[in-house]
Amino acid sequence: MPENLLAIDHGTQSVRALVFDPRGNLLHKVRVPIEPYYSTAPGLAEQDPEVFWNAVCQACQGLWAQGVDRSSLAAVALTTQRSTVLNLDRDGRPLRPAIHWLDQRRTEGVRPVGGLWGLAFRLAGASDTVAYLQAEAEANWIQKHQPEVWKATHKYVFLSGFLTHRLTGRFVDSVGCQVGYVPFDYKKQTWEAPWGWKWQAVPVDKSLLPDLAPVASTLGEITPQAAAATGLPAGLPLIAAAADKATEVLGAGCLEPHIACLSYGTTATINTTHRRYIEVIPLIPPYPAAAPGYYSFEIQIYRGYWMVTWFKQEFGLREERLAAERGVEPEVLFDDLVRAVPPGADGLVLQPYWSPGLRFPGPEARGAIIGFSDATTRAHIYRAILEGLAYALREGAERTERRAGVKIIELRVAGGGSQSEAAMQLTADVFGLPASRPHVYEASGLGAAIDAAVGAGVHPDFPTAIREMTRVRDTFEPDVRTHERYDELYYGVYKQMYRRLRPLYERMRGK
Repeated sequence: MPENLLAIDHGTQSVRALVFDPRGNLLHKVRVPIEPYYSTAPGLAEQDPEVFWNAVCQACQGLWAQGVDRSSLAAVALTTQRSTVLNLDRDGRPLRPAIHWLDQRRTEGVRPVGGLWGLAFRLAGASDTVAYLQAEAEANWIQKHQPEVWKATHKYVFLSGFLTHRLTGRFVDSVGCQVGYVPFDYKKQTWEAPWGWKWQAVPVDKSLLPDLAPVASTLGEITPQAAAATGLPAGLPLIAAAADKATEVLGAGCLEPHIACLSYGTTATINTTHRRYIEVIPLIPPYPAAAPGYYSFEIQIYRGYWMVTWFKQEFGLREERLAAERGVEPEVLFDDLVRAVPPGADGLVLQPYWSPGLRFPGPEARGAIIGFSDATTRAHIYRAILEGLAYALREGAERTERRAGVKIIELRVAGGGSQSEAAMQLTADVFGLPASRPHVYEASGLGAAIDAAVGAGVHPDFPTAIREMTRVRDTFEPDVRTHERYDELYYGVYKQMYRRLRPLYERMRGK
């Protein structure tokens, strides 16, 4: 009886086709790099949807080239980057380039939400937040600037919905993938009720939206056409997973609210999984988790480990050259940079808001570094970046604890940044908590495989699947004295920075 699981993980910079066994061991992996987006004007980020689909096909075909036995597969699941949107015609063909989640276009002059909802938002002081959401909604931009595209649109979907249609021929998507500016009720995990305010904020006819299926249910079967393109067996069930952050949390084994998952990726996040619906930040809902009936409480630092990439590009040429000479990865030498400077970076403190948040900390926020001296080096700046990200995520953890009433006692760390031992130890020290890495780097793919395992009946339920398929590789324990040093800087400097600098950020806003 087939029992292996195929996860297709469509991230920002690559597509991975991953085969796991029922114990969560990664048996086969094919990675296909992609160009995330192109830009035709400042702030725009778009991509030809065929780039996304062709990479899926190439990744799957690579598995068969490795000798993977297709008959060993019980099911396939798909997880993708969040909030990348497409307009499709009746045959599922794209009508325009996909708008990438990193796109920064805004729509000015959108009609504000009116009636009783508008009054309620004014009384609650939330009108600006709702207006911000409307300006960010890609659907509002397309309707205003490309009405002919909107008129021809049969379905308006996320990348997950587009790829699901290509694989199954059905306009259906997982509840767990609905993260973005669409009229979705995050509490009930279905489309907004007819009287809800989101239909005013983002006026999309419900007929343009795909059908929704619960996580771990069957979305459809691989069609003969998809089988010809990908090599997947026709008739193989496609099981509903969730967006990549949610599956990463599941793959890290974080189904209990006292275990937080830190994601050190392009966007750095802290997530905890709960049964209750609570808005940790008012009007910013918890997203659907990768297990049905659960919510993922998330606080994000939008340009998180992107800042590490920025540092490498702007200041890391020396390490890049040395790494090439020694035949090692550049990250090894960047870890040496961290270790060359004491905890606290000799008083250099960074606030990592290179891109502002909606409500955390606020749309006016900017990045800041304070504490320069004549002894400051590149190594100080690099360590301050890692420490600043950890401080910001710790602040998010404290906010989550207050709102949820559950103490976080353990950390799991996933994403590219988790491969740095220096970053792992620094994280444990800043939080004062043990920080562990999942047993496989591909935590997001593993989470999708867990969804496939439950949906296909390989495991009877999520607690069993998590117990059987997840475990930690190694754990970094906090150093007491280093944690005390970080506490001094966290409370004495970092948590004071935003309040002190906010008036300056307000003056700089829009300039």
